[in-house]
Amino acid sequence: MESLEKGPDRWELAREEAKIKLETCQKKMNVTSCLECEKVIGCETRNEYVKKVYESMSKGRGGGFEF
Repeated sequence: MESLEKGPDRWELAREEAKIKLETCQKKMNVTSCLECEKVIGCETRNEYVKKVYESMSKGRGGGFEF
């Protein structure tokens, strides 16, 4: 029987890459959460991660997303 499980798609790969970048930044800033960081408001790294998470969830179909 053939496995139906597929590997990660391009959106999941982009999300993982953004997650690694975010975690690297958190270590550099010596925090365990972006909310602990003084640069949280307007942080490009965090904003990019949030964007990639949304794109991974929507699989690039677009649509609105607001907090």
